[in-house]
Amino acid sequence: MTDFVQVSTATPTREQAIELAQSAVKERLAAGAQIVGPVTSVFWHLGEFGTGDEWQLLLKTRVERYPALEAHLLKHHPWDNPEVAAVPIVAGGEACLRWVSENTQSPPD
Repeated sequence: MTDFVQVSTATPTREQAIELAQSAVKERLAAGAQIVGPVTSVFWHLGEFGTGDEWQLLLKTRVERYPALEAHLLKHHPWDNPEVAAVPIVAGGEACLRWVSENTQSPPD
C-alpha cells in the first residue's frame, strides 16, 4: 500500500479554489496544491443533466492525513455535497515524496 495520495475536488470559482487550497496547506493537511481551470464538467446532479465550468484542486498528502483533509474540504467547501476523491501515488521522486511527508506533519500543540 502506498503512503501518499493525490486528492481532488473542484469549486465554482478560482477564488474559492485558492481559499480552499490555502486553508488546507496552512493547516498542513496537504503539502501543496495545484489549481487547474477552468475545466468543463459534464454531470448528473439532482436528477438533471448538466455542464459547467469549475476550478479543479489537486492536493498531495499522506494516507494517514486523508481523513482530516477530507473533513476540512467538506467543512469549508462552497458546495453542500462536493466530490472529494483520493488516488494513490504509486511512485514518485524520493525528494518530492519526502517533501510531502515533511510538510504534512501535524503541527505541535
